[in-house]
Amino acid sequence: MSNRIYNVLFHTHTVSGLVISVALYVIFFAGSISFFRDDIIAWERNQPIVAHSQMNADFDQILDTLAMRYGDLRGRTINIRQSHQERNVIINIAPTQDTSASENARRSVYTYLDTRTYEECSYYSGYTLGEFIYRLHFFAQIPYPYGYLFSGFVAFFFLFAIVTGLIVHWKKMVSNFYLFRPWARLKTVWTDAHTALGLIGLPFQFIFSVTGAVLIIGTTIMLGPASSLIYDNDRDLMYRELLDQPPAPAFANHPVDFDLSLNELVNESQAAWGDVVLSRLCIQNFGDENMNILVEVRPQTKSALLGLGRATFDWSGSLTAQTSDESVNYIVGADQLMRRLHFGDFGGYGLKIIYFVFGIITCFVILSGVLLWVEARDKRSTAPWKRTANQWVASIFMAISLSMYPAMALLFSIVRLAHDPGSPTPHVFIYKVFFTSWLILSVCFAAWRNNYLTNKYCLFLGSIFGMAIPIVNGLVTGNWMWDTYNEQRLQIFVVDAFWLITSVIALLVFFRLKKVQPSNAQESETRIEGRKLAGARMF
Repeated sequence: MSNRIYNVLFHTHTVSGLVISVALYVIFFAGSISFFRDDIIAWERNQPIVAHSQMNADFDQILDTLAMRYGDLRGRTINIRQSHQERNVIINIAPTQDTSASENARRSVYTYLDTRTYEECSYYSGYTLGEFIYRLHFFAQIPYPYGYLFSGFVAFFFLFAIVTGLIVHWKKMVSNFYLFRPWARLKTVWTDAHTALGLIGLPFQFIFSVTGAVLIIGTTIMLGPASSLIYDNDRDLMYRELLDQPPAPAFANHPVDFDLSLNELVNESQAAWGDVVLSRLCIQNFGDENMNILVEVRPQTKSALLGLGRATFDWSGSLTAQTSDESVNYIVGADQLMRRLHFGDFGGYGLKIIYFVFGIITCFVILSGVLLWVEARDKRSTAPWKRTANQWVASIFMAISLSMYPAMALLFSIVRLAHDPGSPTPHVFIYKVFFTSWLILSVCFAAWRNNYLTNKYCLFLGSIFGMAIPIVNGLVTGNWMWDTYNEQRLQIFVVDAFWLITSVIALLVFFRLKKVQPSNAQESETRIEGRKLAGARMF
């Protein structure tokens, strides 16, 4: 490789990494915690559920409840699904196709239903801490679609930074991986840490940059032109073909009495496939002669990574169509694979912990890259104003990034102490607490302009706030860690244990953290600079 190409790639790697550094840190920090999204929701609501019990509900009771609350359901299509492992299911009821029906029946319904209490809530009234952290990692708080686009392009440029960094460090990657000099000058320390940890987390980072870019950019940018160019702006047809959904039969307007048990049809379908979980229940043209009941399942992750099975019943309960749970077309399989790899939901808590550790390693790689850039430019040949500007950049970046930890830990305790579960807008309370505390901490640490102390006291505050979480949870709800463990309420136990363990580790690092002393060359350079500045002040 010529020096010119090397320099181009090196500067491209540096610039692309610096431009997205803060946003990328937020994505990986919030994303690492959101691997435990379902556990956090169960912890906040005090609603632990058994693993692999997705959509374990009484569908006959759900249907009766919907009929009682929304009137006649004839001619309507009812979708029941569950995006995550929780008690709530998502119910979407389309307007009736019966033109003589009431005005109420011609309105669509989108609601969340608790499968035990049958209480309903909207998306915002049921907003949770887990949902907030999950959506923070792709900036969904920014108005749609700008937040999604921003996170998608950050993932794309992160992929660009990975590829250019791999090319730049290719020759010395293996040798430098085994080289770590913690007592050398700061530039050397950050270089060794950046290279070694970057190589360790390279497969993880590559997977997340690719899947993140595809999932975000693909759904927000590519589907729009595809809908207009290929499907003539018929989005329903596009999604039906892409997601391998059968078209709904025509509404016959011939009423029939449907008195079968949905639970029995679901159990029959699951028994036919074996080791599967229910993913969606769809009732098309309810109460009509052309009524269809679609039962969709997916295999347990211990049996197969991908798959989609579907059984179709008519109004009399006769099976009219069935596909294997292992049969999946290319588009559906690619989408499932991307989501599996990105969310890490196919290996239990062991894989979640591994994903979390690699996410934190990536955060450290981002931090070390910025600090390496600053240290490389902190030399006598650099103009004083540029050195000051670089130090300000590093201070602001470190303050914004590192203060996320104490702000996030503080949020958990405040939500448990002061959050009103009956509030119609809990997301407003969560936004105010987190963004206000994050802003205050960021401004204070940035104004301090001491990266060492910023790092140290962010770890200290985060560990103190984090260790308070299981204590606050026990005092408010009575869910002490030993009780939740003995009673196998694992989701609540996992969240308390997560914060306790990470806080203890952060506190140990706080006590072990020592400021790196400058080398002799650095000391001489500092003295020379000091004399020059003193001489300048004399004149």
